[in-house]
Amino acid sequence: MFNIHKAWGLLMGLAAAIIGGGWQVATRHATATGLSPIAPDDLIILRYGVPALLLLPIIWRSGLLPRHVDRRMLLLMLVGAGVPFGFAAMSGTRFAPTSHMGVLMAGASPLIAAGLAWWVWREIPNGTRRMGMAFMLAAVMLLGAQTLVDWSASTWRGDLLFLLAALLWAGYAVTFKRTGLSPWHAAALVNVWSFLLVIVWIAARGGTQLLSAPMSTLAWQVIWQGLLAGVLGLWAYSVAIERLGAAPAAAFGALAPAISAVGGWWWLGDSLTALDLVSVSAAVIGVVLASGVWPAYRR
Repeated sequence: MFNIHKAWGLLMGLAAAIIGGGWQVATRHATATGLSPIAPDDLIILRYGVPALLLLPIIWRSGLLPRHVDRRMLLLMLVGAGVPFGFAAMSGTRFAPTSHMGVLMAGASPLIAAGLAWWVWREIPNGTRRMGMAFMLAAVMLLGAQTLVDWSASTWRGDLLFLLAALLWAGYAVTFKRTGLSPWHAAALVNVWSFLLVIVWIAARGGTQLLSAPMSTLAWQVIWQGLLAGVLGLWAYSVAIERLGAAPAAAFGALAPAISAVGGWWWLGDSLTALDLVSVSAAVIGVVLASGVWPAYRR
């Protein structure tokens, strides 16, 4: 029987994955343009500043500390999707190739989220979803096999930052629904709180070089970092969590490395090997099995 509630969650999970994969490609593109070499620090301003300004009216009505929200859950949610996540993800590109970003961050996050959902909330996946997670793990390992070949003495720092970002993003997945917030309200809180921290960061480091970037590059990054990733991506992901649950929604993250690989081939001219195509196929199969198309989690 067709379930519009669940179908909308699946559609939003797919949208979040597409935006997430595109965000990775856009971030890689930024590090090779006029924003470089300080792109991670400057991109974080766009990533949280633009959404904060757009969503400020929501916070104006509700305040920065909603009364009905558990403070611990709120803190975990803000850390998981806010500026700590952004700094970990973007700073990792200083040490490791950005191709590792898709594999170790977006690819590992669904698996971490499933583990956290089991450990914290005792959400036990059925056999179909366990099979899906196995396909997702295979996709991550296949993509990682070739991206880790260029490992160096400094690469491990970036890889650890990407894994930290994956853990934080998974933390958002398992805490958002417990806050009782709407997707728009959660997106507003994450971005406004993060931008307040970014303002402190800008003051401490003595300003930004964003204004020296080419206007075309700046406008493109405003769209990707601020509007798509910061507003629509986070909102779509939150809707998917609300409709499907934490682990099924997070499963869509396994598509992000595949989308990133295809997007890098189409937009940046990156090579797309037969191994890439196999891993993309494994990721798609894994998401179909693990995202909730089949029976839900047993409680």
